[in-house]
Amino acid sequence: MAEIDGGGGGKHKGKKPKGKKLSTKVDFTPMVDLGFLLITFFMLTTSMNKPQTMEINMPVKDKIENPDDVSKIKESQAMTLILGEKNRIFYYFGMTNPNVEVTNFSAKGIRKVLLEESKKRNPKLDSIEIYKNMFKSGKIKEDVYKAKVAGVKAYKDGIIVVIKADEKSKYKNLVDILDEMLICNIGRYAVVDITEPEKELIKNVQEPVQ
Repeated sequence: MAEIDGGGGGKHKGKKPKGKKLSTKVDFTPMVDLGFLLITFFMLTTSMNKPQTMEINMPVKDKIENPDDVSKIKESQAMTLILGEKNRIFYYFGMTNPNVEVTNFSAKGIRKVLLEESKKRNPKLDSIEIYKNMFKSGKIKEDVYKAKVAGVKAYKDGIIVVIKADEKSKYKNLVDILDEMLICNIGRYAVVDITEPEKELIKNVQEPVQ
């Protein structure tokens, strides 16, 4: 049997010379440099996510030498929230003989109470929505918008919320109630430790009617 020569060299009578086989190898070295250039470009031009912070007003620990110099608030302005177990929120107004009620984080719960009480004491609260629309439409700048909103929230006769947490409450409840302060446009609030009399006060409070 005749053997066919598959070699590419030499001349063969009656046969066409075999074409030169091209290499299929691709050099990707330049692509590596291009890749690093693109990574560097995006790192320098992409804006990083800004950390989101939550403002919490804590009571000062410094000893006050002259208590009379401290500005006093009306008892009717004070609203105390106590975070309890099972996502319950106990609240009362004033300090003398408090009438404790209980609610929750539902749509008709603490948010409804905060909105009603805040609007009752601060007649300028509705203007925040007007300033927000003006800012979105470009009529006022961001610094002007923040200043006007802060002025409305700092209304002298507005509600002042004191937040306390029972040892059986969840950390999530504290975060949620701080979100409610922002949603309800309450500018003056503070997180304070719960007292022993308050722990006894909430023990016999009945559940809200569903």
